[in-house]
Amino acid sequence: MTPHLLLIHGWGFDPAFWEPLQAALGDDLPSTAWDLGFRGAPSRPALPDGVPVVAVGHSFGLLWLLKERPISWTRLVSINGFSRFAKADDLPSGVAPRLIERMLIKLDDDPKAVYQDFMERCGLAEPLADTVDPDALAWGLRALAEWDCRAGADVDLALAGRRDPILPVALTEALFPQPLACWHDGGHLLPLTDPEWCAQQIRTVVESVK
Repeated sequence: MTPHLLLIHGWGFDPAFWEPLQAALGDDLPSTAWDLGFRGAPSRPALPDGVPVVAVGHSFGLLWLLKERPISWTRLVSINGFSRFAKADDLPSGVAPRLIERMLIKLDDDPKAVYQDFMERCGLAEPLADTVDPDALAWGLRALAEWDCRAGADVDLALAGRRDPILPVALTEALFPQPLACWHDGGHLLPLTDPEWCAQQIRTVVESVK
């Protein structure tokens, strides 16, 4: 039985983020993308009954999956993801909390500017949406600062970019030691910039379920 893919996007994105990867996967690997609500109303379309699920989380999407555990998945794939983002005493390679706090402070004054700055740091020069939800963005930033899901990080494969401007290489190496990590010469948006490569790696996980 062919598994169904559940796709969870990262901070500031929406389900449209997955369209290049879905095209690369083709019709033989069906998928459903949920919306965490950073640009509009959240949405969780139903998954097919009786079919094994391979959950795929991009960036914050992986952290959300590990924290919320909305379904029972058969396999879990991380793309540019993490089980903890912020620096801690036992995770010195994490991102400095002051950087997240700075974004939260600026969010009160100009949420679109915070959103646009992040997208540019990711490598996108053009905004992806006319509107954003400041409350949802703030919730996501607080989660990035506070959530620690390392204890339950049952990840089967972690796709990572060697030139990721958001997620330090050292952090990925600390969270996903070999052989979990699969490295690519790319940035933080691998499903957008390298969908064929991502699809190839996901297929190896799917084949382990069939």
